[in-house]
Amino acid sequence: MPHPKRKHSKQRRDKRRTHYKAALPTLATCSNCGATVVYHHVCPECGFYRGKKAIDKEVAV
Repeated sequence: MPHPKRKHSKQRRDKRRTHYKAALPTLATCSNCGATVVYHHVCPECGFYRGKKAIDKEVAV
């Protein structure tokens, strides 16, 4: 792997990183309780995933 011959400045490094934009996760509403849920994750309010009970909220907390 090649190594740089000279140190890149902080300004040069930061200019390279300016084009990166962090994407927000896609959100949906829970079909059971209507809370906001991240796609492909269990609902944090009721514990349901795709209409089925995935976790028991009393035990998980």
